[in-house]
Amino acid sequence: QVQVVESGGGLVQPGGSLRLSCAASGRIFKIYNMGWYRQTPGKQRELVATITSGGSTNYTDSVNGRFTISRDSAKNTVYLQMNSLKPEDTGVYYCNADMLSGTGYLKVWGQGTPVTVSS
Repeated sequence: QVQVVESGGGLVQPGGSLRLSCAASGRIFKIYNMGWYRQTPGKQRELVATITSGGSTNYTDSVNGRFTISRDSAKNTVYLQMNSLKPEDTGVYYCNADMLSGTGYLKVWGQGTPVTVSS
């Protein structure tokens, strides 16, 4: 069974930093795009950052210059380094991976890791 598992969330003061990790495991042949999304109560899940298998990145405007997405393809892992955090960055952060697995093409979501930015 293929799964992705996030870690690294927590409580941080405004201006602080956190690093999220997301590891994919199972019978995986290839991972294409990986990404981070976030959701706050009452709002739709929104894209934060994505990275292709070739390393091209894309960020939503509100995090550009503060967040950095990277990946270690050998470990099927994607990271999100979050600096200069603001209260509006609070939410549950979800990892997503597009992959070719033993059961075909899948778009797999993790269970989410909460991030709270507050003094």
